[in-house]
Amino acid sequence: MIVQLEIVVKLILAVALGGLIGIEREKSHKPAGIRTHMLVALGACLFTISSMNLGMDSARIAAGIVTGIGFIGAGTIISSGKNIKGITTAASLWTTSAVGLLVGIGEYFISTIATLFILIILLLDFMIKKWLK
Repeated sequence: MIVQLEIVVKLILAVALGGLIGIEREKSHKPAGIRTHMLVALGACLFTISSMNLGMDSARIAAGIVTGIGFIGAGTIISSGKNIKGITTAASLWTTSAVGLLVGIGEYFISTIATLFILIILLLDFMIKKWLK
């Protein structure tokens, strides 16, 4: 029962942290918003928990998560001539998967700090542009 409760806590934390990152993307009107980021964090967490419970090689699962999210992120990048859009959203999806993976292995503090760093980095763009005006 304790193990199942811990898994539920991990899933809730992964969704919450992914949601925080997604809120910033949603407010910035980016293609991948709150639901996408929540699902990415949840999926990474679930795959990590599953690999640990099945006794699988966690490094291979982590590599698979990174690769899979890379494909999803590539779908958010739009190139038109010299203009490229969506790279930051792709990077936020990629780092959100890392947050979910960290939660999955029980690194609650590190995943929370990483989320704060991600949010600061995403908000820096807004602050710098506002300062430059």
